[in-house]
Amino acid sequence: MRSLATGLTLRQWLSWGMGFSVVGIVTACSPTNSYQEPAVLNSRYTNEQPALSGNGQFVAFVSNRDGDRKIVMYDLQKRLFVDLSRVNRPDAIAENPSLSRTGRYMAYIASDQGRPEIDLYDRATKRIETLTIGYRGWVRNPSISPDGRYVVFETSRRGQWDVEVLDRGPNIELDIAEGSRSFRR
Repeated sequence: MRSLATGLTLRQWLSWGMGFSVVGIVTACSPTNSYQEPAVLNSRYTNEQPALSGNGQFVAFVSNRDGDRKIVMYDLQKRLFVDLSRVNRPDAIAENPSLSRTGRYMAYIASDQGRPEIDLYDRATKRIETLTIGYRGWVRNPSISPDGRYVVFETSRRGQWDVEVLDRGPNIELDIAEGSRSFRR
């Protein structure tokens, strides 16, 4: 009786040991940098408020994929999503993206505590600048110029919706196509 129990235990031990060996071999032989499948632009989730970069390479839009409503950016050439690590904060709602020529700059609305502000994200430096801090009135629908210098938006400062142009100044680094010259006025 004892030898039957020992035999079963030995068989079970061998079975488990072989299983772990196979898993170890498969894991050890797997490449560390596995090929990344192209991401799909559209999903079964809501995608809205699209903006296309001037060169046609990037599209930014608001999506509720992954269970969060956030701005995402998609590279149409590489068919991959672009990291917008600091844009989608947990304490703010981000919407209405607008892209410069190469998608370096993105102007968008960020609402925290119910007050919309126009933020500008620079993908090269990964920095965010709030353009309307202390601005009187409400703002909506920002649009950035192809070179990234100007941001136009709607404002309620005079008690009605008007259009306003914000000049970021002559000393900013312009978003120009690679190899072209920038002419400052």
